[in-house]
Amino acid sequence: MKGEEWYQADEVAEEYDEKRFSRGGRLIDRREKQAVLDALGPLEDQRVLEIACGTGRFTVMLAERGADIVGLDISAAMLQQGRKKAQAAGVSDHLEFMRGDAARLPFPDDHFDTVFAMRFFHLADTPAAFLSEMRRVAKEQVIFDTFNATSTRSIYNWLLPMGSRLYSRTEVEKLLAEADLELAEEDHDWILPYGFYRKIPGSIAGPIREFDESVGESVVGDSLASVSYWAASVE
Repeated sequence: MKGEEWYQADEVAEEYDEKRFSRGGRLIDRREKQAVLDALGPLEDQRVLEIACGTGRFTVMLAERGADIVGLDISAAMLQQGRKKAQAAGVSDHLEFMRGDAARLPFPDDHFDTVFAMRFFHLADTPAAFLSEMRRVAKEQVIFDTFNATSTRSIYNWLLPMGSRLYSRTEVEKLLAEADLELAEEDHDWILPYGFYRKIPGSIAGPIREFDESVGESVVGDSLASVSYWAASVE
């Protein structure tokens, strides 16, 4: 897994949210959370597993909305930040954080209604194996996002210290087929890459994001999008 040691460092975990989701990054946080909520639908009586939950951005949000959720991550430092976040939100008793390996999930088959992973597959060295394991423990659906090869992300990718795995639509469709998953919904967004927004103040990012969305809603929007959100149903 790319960046595995980097993500487990205490100083990285402590600064993770501030560096990525402040300034213009707040727009990214808001959009990603909405993408997860849209894909999940009603949360009442839903058992949910989040893979690579990191600092618990989504885990805590979903616990606040009534989901029975487990957040799994390989980084003890990231999980500690998630527990602090859950305690501050008053949901510590309504979720579970576990340290574990996404390649060997410690759960029986069909254990969760939904399994999802955000900001994970761009680091995955064996995406087919990870997706297959997610599907194994999912009873109804699997949700994940990818960074896209034919987008501005490919240019920005050169500047990243770890690099990112970029996906074509054909590759995603192949991964789904091999995991016995059927694509149910998809959404494509962000003409400009995430890293651009994180570098600029929110007051500047807002108008640029409006332009980004207007291009995204045009006939060429999907083909230029740097991020795709995929929701697949268990066959």
